[in-house]
Amino acid sequence: MSFWIDRLKKYGIDTEEPTSRFKGEEQSFTFYNPDGLKLEMVAGSDASSKSRSGDAHWSKSRIDEDKEITEFHGVTLSEEGYERTALLLKETLGFRLIKEEGERFQYEVGKGGAGAFVDVLCQSALPHGEVLSGTVHHVAWRTPDDDQQKSWRQEIVKVGLNVTPIINRNYFHSIYFREPGGVLFEIATDPPGFTIDEPVEELGKSLKLPPWLEPSRKHIESSLPQLQVVGGARVPLQNETEVAIESTA
Repeated sequence: MSFWIDRLKKYGIDTEEPTSRFKGEEQSFTFYNPDGLKLEMVAGSDASSKSRSGDAHWSKSRIDEDKEITEFHGVTLSEEGYERTALLLKETLGFRLIKEEGERFQYEVGKGGAGAFVDVLCQSALPHGEVLSGTVHHVAWRTPDDDQQKSWRQEIVKVGLNVTPIINRNYFHSIYFREPGGVLFEIATDPPGFTIDEPVEELGKSLKLPPWLEPSRKHIESSLPQLQVVGGARVPLQNETEVAIESTA
């Protein structure tokens, strides 16, 4: 963690002092992206023993293998209350409460481990979030195929929540709904996938847009930093910043 704190400070990123939670099982520190989005680096959690990535070390990485980021840990929901959100997570979406400490409740889903954690924070004093720079728009959950997505939609309707129709996002299909605390959730399918309009070997080498965004290509391209392809990898040219566009209408 000290390596990452020093590295982030070197690049002018604001960081906070490390903390521990769940009786020392997780150590973490908070840092902020240039728009003020609050992020965490987490170490010493179940992610260490339940790693599901299996990815080999990237040979061109400037980070030593023993210090690199291995996977996405989880998402944190800051709520005015937590009981109704907890009920949805456990009774409808299949999450399990595995840890709690003070105002923090940690859930996991599926096989558990990194990428399957959701922390719910009961923070009634916080103001309601707004869709602005420096905020997260929504949380997306994966489902394997269209049939399971339809089943999920039926289950969510049964508990009295408003759900969008299934929306074609070109690379995947999505439904959206707000959980009781107001956070926007999405359930998205794996298929058709990002190889629908280019082979795996070409992924990341050019800006691909779904058909409904093609009329805005020039405007979108003009607002992005310049990227250069070097040896098959995307390398940002300005302040080491990479930009991604979600294919939403």
